[in-house]
Amino acid sequence: MSSRPFLIGALLAGSAGLVGFGAAGRQGDAVEYTDFGQVRTPTEPAFVAAVEPPSAAPIKEFRIPITHETIEIAKGVTYEGWTFGGTVPGPVIRVREGDLVRIKLVNESPMPHSIDFHSARIPWNEAYRSIMPGEDIEFEFTARDPGVYLVHCGTPPVTMHIMQGMYLAIIVDPKEGWGRGTKVDKEFVIVQSEFYAAPGEGGSARRADWKAAMGKDASHVVFNGRAFQYKAHPLQVELGDRVRFFVVSAGPSFRSDFHIVGAVFDRVYPDGNPDNALVGVQTYTVPAGGGAVFETVFEEGASGVGLYPFVTHAFADAEKGAVGLIQVTDPASVVAEPAPEAR
Repeated sequence: MSSRPFLIGALLAGSAGLVGFGAAGRQGDAVEYTDFGQVRTPTEPAFVAAVEPPSAAPIKEFRIPITHETIEIAKGVTYEGWTFGGTVPGPVIRVREGDLVRIKLVNESPMPHSIDFHSARIPWNEAYRSIMPGEDIEFEFTARDPGVYLVHCGTPPVTMHIMQGMYLAIIVDPKEGWGRGTKVDKEFVIVQSEFYAAPGEGGSARRADWKAAMGKDASHVVFNGRAFQYKAHPLQVELGDRVRFFVVSAGPSFRSDFHIVGAVFDRVYPDGNPDNALVGVQTYTVPAGGGAVFETVFEEGASGVGLYPFVTHAFADAEKGAVGLIQVTDPASVVAEPAPEAR
């Protein structure tokens, strides 16, 4: 296992490792394998948004199970969802530009599903066809294009499969690093999406409302699968930290007008391509099906110690759940508790 795992879930569960998968790897190359049936991203008390850098293994293999699960989309609100890897969004995949990425998709659900990687240059009919319950499909691609991308189910009707929760983010780190080597202290993934939830019968979990979806009348607009979760459990950073946000808009229909109240992005990379750098940005729109990378510094004398809301600036959507908090603390101001023997 790499000493720098690329997935928080792998850190906690410890089931990523260097093993084989299908065809042999390129001669002499290390292969890193992660089974998302065993490595599930923690979602309590909030979906873990923090991510670690990718490992150095040039071949990365992922087993992705498709399951139907009862999920929580707001405090006390359950929903009958469809998932990649058991959570909504599914687990973050992080690789490096030039890596060979191998996917094994396993359908453990009762209906047909598929997967579509926006980061992959690969024939649709070879990799993205629907598979039936109990079936699996394997394919591979080279991660040629740095950025942050959406991955989603593409089985018709696509709107239904996405609104049910079938999406995740893949990060492809550029060879020369973000901002041509800019170092950051913290990194977070934020996936915006919407739910169209109708009441279930007899107080049961809520179910999909197709008419509302066609009318774009969302019941919830969320970051990382649950409304308002980062208001109750803010993202934690420290004074002086440069922070990078990988933002993906899964939709199925809404864009994300990403903004941090009380901060300015000194860099934004549309689609995550470091060659597309914008500077001094207040708000940037991520279209449905798109992604962008945002960087800002929480520095003394400017965006220093305090609380900073992050939102979609389409406020009707923020009011439905797409808002969270960043808490900036100063470690130097924290007074340590004396040891018991010193009391």
